[in-house]
Amino acid sequence: MSTQPLVGVVMGSKSDYEVLSAAVEILEALHIPHEARVVSAHRTPAKTLVPVLGVPVAATQLNGMDSLLSIVQMPKGVPVGTLAIGKPGAANAALLAAEILATHDAALYERLAAWRAARTQEVLDQKIDQELPG
Repeated sequence: MSTQPLVGVVMGSKSDYEVLSAAVEILEALHIPHEARVVSAHRTPAKTLVPVLGVPVAATQLNGMDSLLSIVQMPKGVPVGTLAIGKPGAANAALLAAEILATHDAALYERLAAWRAARTQEVLDQKIDQELPG
């Protein structure tokens, strides 16, 4: 397996890692080589030709709505796949990155399928403590 990062988890500041750690955890669980870096769009603008997935972070009193709106309003020519605010969005960003990579990586496809089947089984294994009315 390659140790070259296949996914970059990029954040505007170190404090964003609390939210984006949810993405890192899933990438690690799926054994996807990755890196996490602070790269400010304002202080270190970066241009790329690979898919970009945006996760709004709730860092102000607007609870992430300002981040969400700034990501979805990218100008023509700068596409960003935008996900939910906070940790759920970070986790889904990692899963979407895994799905993109799995289109060309059969082993990753199998790991992703197993991960998803395990989540399904967790739901099916849940028990209700009381009898349902019949």
